[in-house]
Amino acid sequence: MDLQAVAAIQGFAVKVLQLFALFFAFGLVLLVLYVVYIYLSDIRQTKHAIRRNFPVLGRFRYQFEHLGEFFRQYFFALDREEMPFNRAQRSWVYRAAKNIDSTLAFGSTRPLNQPGDIVFLNHPFPTLAKDAVPPREVTVGAGVARMPYTTRSIFNISGMSFGALSVPAVTALSKGAKKAGIWLNTGEGGLSSHHLSGGCDIVFQIGTAKYGVRDKEGNLSDKKLAEVAAYEQVKMFELKLSQGAKPGKGGILPGIKVTPEIAAVRGIHVGEDSISPNGHPEFRDVGGLLDMIGHIREVTGKPTGFKCVIGSSNWLHELCETIQQRGIESAPDFITIDSADGGSGAAPQSLMDYMGLPLNRSLPLVVDLLAQYGLRDRIKIICAGKLLTPSMVAWALAMGADFINCGRGFMFALGCIQAMQCNRNTCPTGVTTHNPDLQQGLDPMDKAERVYNYARNMAYEVGTIAHSCGVAEPRQLRRSDVEVINERGVPMPLSDTVPDVKPKSVIASDRD
Repeated sequence: MDLQAVAAIQGFAVKVLQLFALFFAFGLVLLVLYVVYIYLSDIRQTKHAIRRNFPVLGRFRYQFEHLGEFFRQYFFALDREEMPFNRAQRSWVYRAAKNIDSTLAFGSTRPLNQPGDIVFLNHPFPTLAKDAVPPREVTVGAGVARMPYTTRSIFNISGMSFGALSVPAVTALSKGAKKAGIWLNTGEGGLSSHHLSGGCDIVFQIGTAKYGVRDKEGNLSDKKLAEVAAYEQVKMFELKLSQGAKPGKGGILPGIKVTPEIAAVRGIHVGEDSISPNGHPEFRDVGGLLDMIGHIREVTGKPTGFKCVIGSSNWLHELCETIQQRGIESAPDFITIDSADGGSGAAPQSLMDYMGLPLNRSLPLVVDLLAQYGLRDRIKIICAGKLLTPSMVAWALAMGADFINCGRGFMFALGCIQAMQCNRNTCPTGVTTHNPDLQQGLDPMDKAERVYNYARNMAYEVGTIAHSCGVAEPRQLRRSDVEVINERGVPMPLSDTVPDVKPKSVIASDRD
């Protein structure tokens, strides 16, 4: 290379460096001006004491507080200390959804002395592989509904509405549920083409706003109800009284998430907050509830039940007594019990933290009450609420549940990272956002396979627990197979703490 070329390159390099220096100086001046601006802004405002006393620097406090939501789970929290779901729980779901090895080495990190935790009692002669059988079939609405529903599934997708979830998320759930042989609950947002796209069984949920089956005045439309029931995929109807995150409060979908498609499915206006009433105006007592369930079952011909968070138990006694007076055919075909710690959507913190009973109290209460009134065989029990690992699903079956629903577990299977952005339309994984740029990260075909893997591996590991307890299939688990750790850190028989059937006097004491 001659000297002239070298000189030309050097000259070009100098000009580039000068240009960069100019941009740097210009940027530095802009930065100084910006700092001066926010300094003056901070010392003059009166809303934030931190910013007024420590201008500029005080702003970092808010940034660190926001970023802490995301970094705590990666750098600071231990495997089993996060809420609402810890790293150990999420990691199991991720491994199950990806169908990778779920074994661990060097022992469990779970302490065995925490009050309320459970342990299963292994049998000295566990069920051999050749003796294991699939979960037995359960029929809902037998002898009452014109089209009863029979299924073997034990672990299904809980109600998460289209609107709360994105199009690719609902599509992936539908396709994955079909392959896994489980049902998909629509949530209260109505039935969309995306729910139907995979061909899975559907449980249609009717919320207090009657989305998807409402007339122009917001009342239940028998015509639209019959149109939904005409879909062969729609197997059951669930009347929602309340949900885990916010008992006593209706569904909340911010207007930013109400797209034209969602508005059309729900029968509401685009861009307006979708706020459901906190109760059904059509009935205000158990008689009215049974009338509504009977009406929906008559119009649709399909099993109909209701979903609620259990709080006061007085009305449950009245419900059972009214059923006995009217006849067993008047009973709901199923009751879905949502735990007070359930819920994937937006909710007031005062209700999310303090309202309703957790499932470890409400599930045995309802199961035993129905048994005492002779209604247990007639009314099937579905339960939901943080049941996303095999141990909790097995526990629910042992407590008397017929089916388990899960929402957030399947969100993890879709790729959710617990970013706590569900109500802001900013979900970074595309699960709960309608921002096309964020949705593109969620491939429905890939995530459908993960939904299938999660459901399949859940059924396999729940079966493993059942076989270790010496029974042939998960629905044969009983309370005698479980012990619960008491306040002294000692395991005690669950069957002693919560007997299979309470004496009538004990049940009656719940009324007070």
